[in-house]
Amino acid sequence: MNQLRSIVGQGPLNQDAVTEIESLLLQADVGIEATDYIIESLQAKLRQEALPPQEAIAYLKQLLRDMLDKPLGDSHSLSFVPEKDQLNIWLITGVNGAGKTTTIGKLSHIAQKSGYRCLIAAADTFRAAAVQQVKVWGERSNVEVIANPGKNTDPAAVVFDAIAAAQSRNVELLLVDTAGRLQNKKNLMEELSKIRRIIDKKAPDAHVESLLVLDSTLGQNGLRQAQVFSEVAKLSGVVLTKLDGTAKGGIALAVVQQLGLPIRFIGAGEGIEDLRPFSSYEFIEALLSG
Repeated sequence: MNQLRSIVGQGPLNQDAVTEIESLLLQADVGIEATDYIIESLQAKLRQEALPPQEAIAYLKQLLRDMLDKPLGDSHSLSFVPEKDQLNIWLITGVNGAGKTTTIGKLSHIAQKSGYRCLIAAADTFRAAAVQQVKVWGERSNVEVIANPGKNTDPAAVVFDAIAAAQSRNVELLLVDTAGRLQNKKNLMEELSKIRRIIDKKAPDAHVESLLVLDSTLGQNGLRQAQVFSEVAKLSGVVLTKLDGTAKGGIALAVVQQLGLPIRFIGAGEGIEDLRPFSSYEFIEALLSG
């Protein structure tokens, strides 16, 4: 994406430059919708005034940052943290293999390190390995996992038990691992709806967030998965995983443009510390220098 800086810094965009920018953005998984918006905005700005190279690059950076921050609305609250001294329930959704369970382990580690009382609900009950995996992460982050020992147990029942445990211990953050199957949208919708009903009934005053974990290496395929989840899960944000390199980081722009959801965290590795809050400034600086 460093080439993008060079082209924009050359002044008014001729057709060859537009074609080159378009190609660079699409290669970086920015997607057609976001690419069109970026090119139109750049062309309009550079037609209005002949900007020196540094000002043109600064405009491009601000344009991309504004796109990433737009889903935050007027609040522009960059911090996404659980509210202290009350129950926060974060539903973690996403397809199997996206890094969902790993993300829960990392979030619980961050919460524990930040002084929050935390619990994990192992509600991805249809995959025995998922329950085992989340227990391993719970041990690593020193956070207890509420799970049902039986096989194929009702995920909503696990969530019910976890809320009861959270309330009795004055827990501030309950992380809920949900099933990541996409075979049947109707089943997924029913399962997530049932969990939401349990939460509304059992913990009506809880602050609820629903985060989608998205594998950034899947590009537009990942985005199609995200659209299914956004239709059924009342999503409030996205966690982008596997951003080890910035070559495909443009998927973040596609997510905010097509789904209207803010990026809340990014994962850049397998280690327990390799998850950090999303900053549009840091992200665009890294993206355009890569």
